[in-house]
Amino acid sequence: MKVFLDDERATPAGWVRAHWPDEVIELLKTGAVTELSLDHDLGDDERGTGYTVLLWIEEQVHLHGMHPPKLSVHSANSSARQKMEAAISAIEAAARQDPQTD
Repeated sequence: MKVFLDDERATPAGWVRAHWPDEVIELLKTGAVTELSLDHDLGDDERGTGYTVLLWIEEQVHLHGMHPPKLSVHSANSSARQKMEAAISAIEAAARQDPQTD
């Protein structure tokens, strides 16, 4: 399953739309997510951002050996995009180092 987290953009064909981080996390818990594209700003920072999802994934990789899906960022927020891309790099590095994720 491909998951698209966004509050405004149209969902690409073949992707499942999520509006909030908790929705994405619930889908990730199923183990069926193969690809994830994240926006950062979702309209209510108290409910979380795309970065919130990345923090959860990073924790799961480190603590539970989760194999992360393919991750990408489509946010127009340039500073948040940089922070999110750095998090993706850290997640990918941790997944490569953790023998549980192989």
